[in-house]
Amino acid sequence: MNDNVNLHTVTGAAMDKPIPKNYKKQIFRISLLVVIAIALVVLAWSYLPKGLQVSQSDVRIQAVEQGVFLDDIIVRANAQPLNSVILDAVESGRVEEVFVQDGAMVKQGQFIFRLSNPQRNLELLQRKGEYAINVANLANMRVQDQNAKSEHQRRVSALEFDLDQARKKHQRNIKLAEQGFISSVQLEEARDAVERQEFLLKEEKLNRELEVKVRSTALEQLETGIYGLQNGLKIVSNTVDNLAVRSPMDGKLTDFKLQVGESVNAGKRLGRIDDPKSFKLAAQVDEFYLNRVAVGHKGSARMDEKTYAVEVMSIFPQIKEGRFLVELKFTKEAPLKLNPGQSLDTNISLGDPAPALILPMGAYINDTGGTWVFVQAKDGNTFERRNIKIGHRSNRQVEIISGLEKGDKVLISSYTAYQNVQRLQLSGK
Repeated sequence: MNDNVNLHTVTGAAMDKPIPKNYKKQIFRISLLVVIAIALVVLAWSYLPKGLQVSQSDVRIQAVEQGVFLDDIIVRANAQPLNSVILDAVESGRVEEVFVQDGAMVKQGQFIFRLSNPQRNLELLQRKGEYAINVANLANMRVQDQNAKSEHQRRVSALEFDLDQARKKHQRNIKLAEQGFISSVQLEEARDAVERQEFLLKEEKLNRELEVKVRSTALEQLETGIYGLQNGLKIVSNTVDNLAVRSPMDGKLTDFKLQVGESVNAGKRLGRIDDPKSFKLAAQVDEFYLNRVAVGHKGSARMDEKTYAVEVMSIFPQIKEGRFLVELKFTKEAPLKLNPGQSLDTNISLGDPAPALILPMGAYINDTGGTWVFVQAKDGNTFERRNIKIGHRSNRQVEIISGLEKGDKVLISSYTAYQNVQRLQLSGK
């Protein structure tokens, strides 16, 4: 009983004892440290990268602008002669003479070089012989035909005379028979003689008609053969003449490197002759614009601080290394000192200028197909992926249809390394 009273007394005394001040201070310090730790964690978290780390010096940033979209493309075009004639070897042969050198100005009809071909010369002699023989045969046939005509006429004349005499005799016999001086048998014989002469004359004329047809057919065939030989002779003769090659036009001889003694095969490219007074422009254009470039589209070329009007004259749609060929002509004046192969910056208009939201053209459009871009977030250092829709594009500008607004800042560097990234974090300066 006393023990219990004592224990209670001791316990009550302990519980009624006041808490030391140092203990409260320790609790406050611990709470403060916890708050500071949480704040540091939050602060550290705010500074952690929120995407793929990218150095700011490796990227380019451009704001979306409200401006005028220039629907055109700029290409590097090479000057080429508008009119050229290719010099190909028509015949094989050996180079005997070279009359001009590469780069020389030549006149139409001027000799350029001469080949030798003994086989062609022999063929020309054979054709001449065949032609002479057939011409002689034709002359002989015509003489024979004339002689035959003369002989036929002589025979016809003789038969007509005999027929006339037989008819006269028959008329006399008719009168004598009426007077009883000759018998009916003699009268019948006279009539038979007339009929015989008429038959002989008719037969002669019929034979002559058949002979004329046969001879006419033979003469026509021979004349046709001679005409063919004559054409063949002209061809061979022209071939031999073409061994001495003349310039087909006035111009500048280019890519001509023949040497005396060189063997040339038929069809070999020997050079060309360019008209030095007129030029065209040839440009390689990205295949993206194949369906937008058309014959007749206007443009301009710039040379020596001066602009010259041009127009698309032909399009070659064959794609090679992602490009196709376009040829342009000068519509007004052309540069006075233009040389083949010289390059000019050329602008080709694809449509009229129009107001639009625009961004500079860059590799990022090709990397994404123009379907998305990285847009700067509010913190200024983060760039988030955003879907967009583009309209027309040139090699300078892109028309923005939707997904962006004026003032949005867009990463316009290459996106090759960011295809599977949703967010970029800029670092450094």
